[in-house]
Amino acid sequence: MVLDPGRYDRVPVSRSFDRAAARTFQEGVAAQEATVRAVKRAHVKKWTTVDLNLWSSASRAARQVGLLSSGKRILVTGRVTHGRAELVVDGQSRWVTAGFLADAKPEPPTTDSSSASSSGAVSAAAGLSMASCPDGSVENGLTSAAVYVYRSVCHAFPQITSYGGWDAHGEHASGKALDIMTSDVSLGNAIAAFLQEHSSELHLFDILWQQRIWTPVRASEGWRFFADRGSPTANHMDHVHVSVY
Repeated sequence: MVLDPGRYDRVPVSRSFDRAAARTFQEGVAAQEATVRAVKRAHVKKWTTVDLNLWSSASRAARQVGLLSSGKRILVTGRVTHGRAELVVDGQSRWVTAGFLADAKPEPPTTDSSSASSSGAVSAAAGLSMASCPDGSVENGLTSAAVYVYRSVCHAFPQITSYGGWDAHGEHASGKALDIMTSDVSLGNAIAAFLQEHSSELHLFDILWQQRIWTPVRASEGWRFFADRGSPTANHMDHVHVSVY
């Protein structure tokens, strides 16, 4: 439907006139006009650094409308909202998770899949995986998206041997959450960074670690502290919690 800014000018004013609806309508018109201007004025190009889902808007309720592969040069408008950046694809406004666009073409991924250096520093294997893991029982009750997270982390961080999958509390009851058990802060930080890097491909909703939360829709705010929940486990000091849509 094409919005008509003059529509309400032709509606007789009466006591029953819904001013709130009119205001919402006008805000919608303004938002549409701002999008049209942003698309027309876009002139800067950037490179995708990972495979990115394309979304119809910056809203959390947006539809996925496509996929951009890593290493693709794309026109950007410069607008960032709710952790998503606006692109111009085939003349239309599209949105991707912010933070994965670069001015220069990214280098090809390395083939080094070691999980730790000789100095003890932790590094994740490049890429994601759907290959089976040693403990298939972790997948019981999980959605396919959560299984994708489990298998990717399992292969990137083989030193992790304990996971929490489905149970009857919180996000876990939906089968969309996974606990990656570790009290090693360096290792947990590396796992969290790995998940952030692949948040778009893994359809992540949130990550909790060390009494902090990170969400793709508010990625521009970084990690945010949450109130003390009363125990190290409740505060996610001994595991990285991740959930998917």
